[in-house]
Amino acid sequence: MSNPWIAVGALALVGLAIPISMIVASALLRPSVPEQGKRAVYESGEVPTGDTRIRFNIQYYMIALLFVVFDIETVLIFPWALIYSDAVAEFGLASVLGPMLVFLAILLVGLVWAWRTGAIQWARSDRAPMRSEL
Repeated sequence: MSNPWIAVGALALVGLAIPISMIVASALLRPSVPEQGKRAVYESGEVPTGDTRIRFNIQYYMIALLFVVFDIETVLIFPWALIYSDAVAEFGLASVLGPMLVFLAILLVGLVWAWRTGAIQWARSDRAPMRSEL
């Protein structure tokens, strides 16, 4: 009797061998013509202006992270809502509703924290009153 893991190992080996062999073949067959133009920054045919390394506002990343967190929340709540009535009939109200309420409470704490620290405010206005720090 053969081991079923042999097939998995063979598939993994083939899955690694094909891309590696393509990379090696590409490195051996391609022409190597070093030119200064290949190292230049490409801006749709235009000469680039300024430095290519600009500093982005950290707020972009904060908004993106908050979006991902609350997007995942939506992805998890919809299937739960679809099976809610069937699950209550089979498992009982407390065992179905309890974990979801804990999940929503954790998300609510995260939202309150983000709101209080100003993570969801895009720009602070000079006219807005300063809030006192706690």
